[in-house]
Amino acid sequence: MRIKLAWLLGVLSVANGLFMLFAPAAWYLGIPGVASTGPFNQHFVRDIGGAYLTAGGALIWFALDVRARPAVLAAAGFFVLHALVHLGDALGGRESWDHVMADVPTIYFSALLTLWIAWPPSVSTTEERSNDQMAVTEANRRV
Repeated sequence: MRIKLAWLLGVLSVANGLFMLFAPAAWYLGIPGVASTGPFNQHFVRDIGGAYLTAGGALIWFALDVRARPAVLAAAGFFVLHALVHLGDALGGRESWDHVMADVPTIYFSALLTLWIAWPPSVSTTEERSNDQMAVTEANRRV
């Protein structure tokens, strides 16, 4: 399950990062709620696009090889810090709680999901580790 979710979140993050890097103005205007956070800054959007591209790449790397847990932990660090910035803006009165609620499926859920993906399975979850290893073996066979 973690492998499939890592693939999904990784591909979505890479796509978002590429959109931010190559069409920052379109991304800024096209994503609901973004324009209400402040004026457009092309450099800033591209910087964050680079972070999304890197985090997505780390998730995909983990999906291909579960030994890449440090990479996915770094991706989780980005997603969690990003969520905390959004939450801090709301607590500081710089964002509305409606905006926070709109961010739940993308910002906050992504952070929690990536933490779960990165979290090492407990010793008792040998079935999950076996499933992860089978996915890696299959991926290696295709490569």
